[in-house]
Amino acid sequence: MGVIYVLLTISIVVAILFFIGFIISVKNGQYDDMYTPSIRILFEDELVKERKNTPSKSTNSKQS
Repeated sequence: MGVIYVLLTISIVVAILFFIGFIISVKNGQYDDMYTPSIRILFEDELVKERKNTPSKSTNSKQS
């Protein structure tokens, strides 16, 4: 029975250490996305062209 208490204590300590490590890495910007903003400008024109090609409701009502 004593082994269960020891293993439970060790597992809680390890879980707390991993949680503290995760919080520290988030605060230091480890998970910030540095790549996507630099390539977003390359695909921006395609998004604008798609919006221009789709007819809006105002142009459909004028044609009727």
